[in-house]
Amino acid sequence: MVGLIRSLVLCCFFSLGISETYCPIVNNKGDDRRENKNNLRIMQYNVEWLFLDYYKAADCPGDGCTWKNESHAKEHLQEVANVINKFSPDIINLCEVEGCDELNSLKDNLNSNTYESFMIKGSDTATGQNVGMISKINPISDLYRNNNRYDYPIEGTKCTYDGSGTEGISKHFISEFDLNDINIVMISLHLLAFPSRQDRCIEREAQSKVVEEIILSYIERNYEIIVIGDFNDYDPNILDLNNDVPISQAINIIKGNDNDKFTLYNVNELVEQKYRYSNWWDKNNNCYSTSDELVLIDHIFLSKGLYDKISNVSIYHGYYEDCEKIDSDHFPIILDISI
Repeated sequence: MVGLIRSLVLCCFFSLGISETYCPIVNNKGDDRRENKNNLRIMQYNVEWLFLDYYKAADCPGDGCTWKNESHAKEHLQEVANVINKFSPDIINLCEVEGCDELNSLKDNLNSNTYESFMIKGSDTATGQNVGMISKINPISDLYRNNNRYDYPIEGTKCTYDGSGTEGISKHFISEFDLNDINIVMISLHLLAFPSRQDRCIEREAQSKVVEEIILSYIERNYEIIVIGDFNDYDPNILDLNNDVPISQAINIIKGNDNDKFTLYNVNELVEQKYRYSNWWDKNNNCYSTSDELVLIDHIFLSKGLYDKISNVSIYHGYYEDCEKIDSDHFPIILDISI
């Protein structure tokens, strides 16, 4: 009987997928393990389905995502580590990560042993994707989320979708830092996909209004602001390689153009336009990338106090995009701030 119960438990465990772990609690708050404490290097990287533990709802690793089995997924993780190791960032903001098992496996493949992993569970149960952080600097407080929702369509929308509802930010976290006596908040986001879909247009605008509320709460407390991630949208003022323009106002809202309380600046402005692309969208599904399929949907927005301290910005394009790739369908942004 005991053997039967054990078999049933194991069967249920593997059919549902392995339970994931999360790591929002910060030990040794404020600990800074950078060698050069006058420079802050941040990397934004959507690492495309960084999943090791099987997630049944998305069938990943498996036929539901890019990496078809655990071995394939581990090979992908190693390639992601290889890219990160080229730059030795202080803070790595990662999109499309399953959980802290994956963050810790990635951390173990990095050249430095000074990193810690941080993630709070999001609410995207369909994909199981989350945003997470590997950092040489510990936040001064535990990671947290804002579970507010905003009604859509927002006032003044130009989206043409005929629908209404509420939307929140399913994939995000908020972390606070104190660097050289400067209070900084980092708001990490992965907004809803499909820049050209009208239904997502109104939903992403609602998400952006929630982000605006978060930013305003920190502006009132005199924090410097970092908003970072995969926004799945274009900046109307900082055009990418192909001059893509947004149908939504999401980026304008996040930059503060919808209010008179704050202004954020896109670091991609400092990248030459011909290099402004961070994602391959295989729009003809032929598995080969061409220049007209390269878009800029990953961004880092800064308040002026940080923007004025930028020493360098680049987007790494060191691998070719096709269906045989093992890296990611995104390219990382690397930002240096003298702080």
